[in-house]
Amino acid sequence: MTHTNNDTQLIPVGISACVMGEEVRYNGGHSQSRLCRNQLTEYFRFQPFCPEVAAGFGIPRPTIRLIGDPEQPTLTYTKGKKEDLTQRLLDAVAPMVKRCEDLDGFVLKKDSPSCGMERVKVYQESGYPHEQRGAGLFAREIMKHFPNLPLEEDGRLNDARLRENFIMRVFAHHHFRTEVMDQPSYHNLLQFHSSYKYLLMAHSQKAYKEIGRMLGAGHDQPLQELLDAYLTCFMQAIKKPASRGGHCNVMQHMMGYLKRSLDSNVRQDILRVFEQYRLGEVNLATPMTLLAHYINQKGSEYIRAQRYLEPYPAHLGLRNQL
Repeated sequence: MTHTNNDTQLIPVGISACVMGEEVRYNGGHSQSRLCRNQLTEYFRFQPFCPEVAAGFGIPRPTIRLIGDPEQPTLTYTKGKKEDLTQRLLDAVAPMVKRCEDLDGFVLKKDSPSCGMERVKVYQESGYPHEQRGAGLFAREIMKHFPNLPLEEDGRLNDARLRENFIMRVFAHHHFRTEVMDQPSYHNLLQFHSSYKYLLMAHSQKAYKEIGRMLGAGHDQPLQELLDAYLTCFMQAIKKPASRGGHCNVMQHMMGYLKRSLDSNVRQDILRVFEQYRLGEVNLATPMTLLAHYINQKGSEYIRAQRYLEPYPAHLGLRNQL
């Protein structure tokens, strides 16, 4: 996707309204993410959601918490009578969940009893939290209805690896939705897979092989079943950030497409930079810039089309921190 401010080409991503800077928190404040508000708005069209305001809890409002079973918690006020607010919130978020159908990702407010993705405190009758943590009620509904949707919490986006991985997954989900699901065909699925092959390999060689086998037998099953199975396996495989070893393996594979067009001294220089990256002496942008330079000059059309080379706009500078 090219760098653009055309709103129609921005990727639709949900976000907890307080993280976008809206003053909707229980105390009338916000938890604005500068990354989301200042940097990612160049590429993402953020759609804010606040389940607690939608449920009519007001601004400001008494604090709420999760109690009971961490697997199926109850929402209630922190102080005063333990009124069960669970159904009230779930009724309010039902239409909000429906609006998530067209999204390619979601940034959630960490620790929130409605929006927290994980590690949300669930309290026992004693007033102490369970050792086992849970998910906020709205986040739980999103995960239940859209298990392949890339999700991340605002706090975790401060981690360079998690930030890069989330943004990469949003772009991948968007590409699948617009290039495959908008015009479903076996051909379009193969085209998508072909462009993402090396990115997939960097994250999981096991999934790379499994998905290859799945596509090989794909003509024997209904197209929609194949598309659903593919998306589930693909998004699951890229959920965990790729390791340095995974990146080095893929860069060496891609170098194979240049072995006849580069002399051995140049090849040795490039491989030395790969090794520097593997040892943690340079960041990922260093070997990737070198590799992309030679692939653009001397690589085949197939290898130049690999999204691994630029899975999101280079302008974001994400590989400078990996």
